[in-house]
Amino acid sequence: MHTYKKFLLAAAATLVMSANAMAAEKLRMGIEAAYPPFNNKDASGNVVGFDKDIGDALCAKMKVECSVVTSDWDGIIPALNAKKFDFLVSSLSITDERKQAVDFTDPYYSNKLQFIAPKNVDFKTDKDSLKGKVIGTQRATLAGTYLEDNYSGVDIKLYDTQ
Repeated sequence: MHTYKKFLLAAAATLVMSANAMAAEKLRMGIEAAYPPFNNKDASGNVVGFDKDIGDALCAKMKVECSVVTSDWDGIIPALNAKKFDFLVSSLSITDERKQAVDFTDPYYSNKLQFIAPKNVDFKTDKDSLKGKVIGTQRATLAGTYLEDNYSGVDIKLYDTQ
């Protein structure tokens, strides 16, 4: 899984060009808030992180006041389409399936997905070496889907957040 995945700001391009969105007094920015350092909640419960900073910069550029609405990761696209928020600022990899549900802008960063293990473990990532192992990943992500589709014989544990 040493491939680079592009992560995007979903629906912002549509938002910037939307006359209705520009006319809104306050826009709602959707964020997961469970993926530090990109998005998380601080000790006071405020959403912080790189994604929030990008969203704040977009709002400042558009001269629009924005509020933050958080959503669980596996429901973030349905929440956007149900108009629970006006735009999404959380890391989404582009897939053909997601392109059917949302519009994407250009990437604002790239990330590399990889396996990790404690330093003292001899850890090989070929399919035969991973048989019988337990691997954890976040539900409704490309990593989760990739593991489920490609690693039979591996015990894959799916978690709601990172």
